[in-house]
Amino acid sequence: MTDRLQRNRRDDRERVVVTGVGMVSALGLDANTSWQRMVAGCSGTRLIEVREVKGLECASAAVVDWQPGDHMDRRDARKTSRATQFAWKAAREALGQADLDPGDVEAGRLGIEIGDAFGGWDLIEDQTRVLYSKGFRRINPVLSLAALISGTPTFIGMRLGVTGIANSPVAACATGVGAVGEAARRILYGEADVMLAGGSDGYVTPMTVSMFGRLGAMSFEVDNPAAACAPFAGNRTGMVIGEGAGVLVLEGFAHARARGARILAEFGGYSLRLDPSDFANPDPEGRVPGRVMADAIADSGLHPVDIDWVVAHGTATKANDTMETRAIHSALGEHAPDCPVTGLKGMLGHAMGGAGAHSIVAAVKAMHDGHIPPTINYREPDPECDLDYVPNQARPHAVDAALVNGFGMGGQSASLVLLRHDG
Repeated sequence: MTDRLQRNRRDDRERVVVTGVGMVSALGLDANTSWQRMVAGCSGTRLIEVREVKGLECASAAVVDWQPGDHMDRRDARKTSRATQFAWKAAREALGQADLDPGDVEAGRLGIEIGDAFGGWDLIEDQTRVLYSKGFRRINPVLSLAALISGTPTFIGMRLGVTGIANSPVAACATGVGAVGEAARRILYGEADVMLAGGSDGYVTPMTVSMFGRLGAMSFEVDNPAAACAPFAGNRTGMVIGEGAGVLVLEGFAHARARGARILAEFGGYSLRLDPSDFANPDPEGRVPGRVMADAIADSGLHPVDIDWVVAHGTATKANDTMETRAIHSALGEHAPDCPVTGLKGMLGHAMGGAGAHSIVAAVKAMHDGHIPPTINYREPDPECDLDYVPNQARPHAVDAALVNGFGMGGQSASLVLLRHDG
């Protein structure tokens, strides 16, 4: 943590640090590749065919290039969802970077908080087609287990021999941010020494493409898929669905120091609230999201002026981006125009449960890289979105404190502050 933030440092017993990160995304199957392509402003969106859906036929989506047998036992691949597979890959990457063997953690003191909003939706949709075309006896016999939202932390916990907490918090699009925040609190409350925390989803199917299209939230740009998602821009036409996972190794500071771990970043603060104004549309003024951001900053012992970068939720829908802009103004006050804001979903798509975890991994990476990635596809400004969105080109920028947002359909609103750690 830099000298500028030293005055707010928690007691060592009340500190949670990040010692490893892992990521699977449409940009790459690991955190480094995904990050390098984010900084380069690459888009992971491509055209997918949904010919079986009358009136749709194709759509733009940020799909992971994934062969499960390359990353796990083929028998496990047959009884797990894409969400579980992505999270398992990201968790192993994070543990590897942390140089942590789960067997070396005291029994019961290693836990998991990995959420996914859609669970095994991909399996359910696929097996529904099997059921109606081939009959009851042809469906996957472990579908009832594999499709559970709780199946992701359960599978990972069983493979790692975890006897501590194994939970899958769900808060729609705020799931990833919420899971990391709740995991940090588990350590602060003394329930664990180490937590695997993050989010995952693998939900790009004909039904999800159709239902988000019918909701009016999805971009129907198919002529140039890479340009389909344009967060905060005047030319934005809606979200692009995506998939992937982000997982972090969180540890109590004393635990990490005792084993000589390299500390990548430090948990600052977190808040989760509900905006009850409407199930599908956010409060245009962003009052609850603004309060959540302010609460997370206060929980960190910081002031709004201390925030160096906002990793926005930024779905590229008209309503959400305008709301989030107003909420950032509310939370940061006079500092808002000077604080850069990036919407990553133009590159990563909206990975739902994985989205917030993607953003937190990006925040960790930015603290070490010295650059912040751009908001791509920004061709026209929107007068109602009047902040510095780092348009189209990455920027050299020191990040000592990052504010990460995750705002979900149904009003779930989460924000988390991450701090740079300098030893």
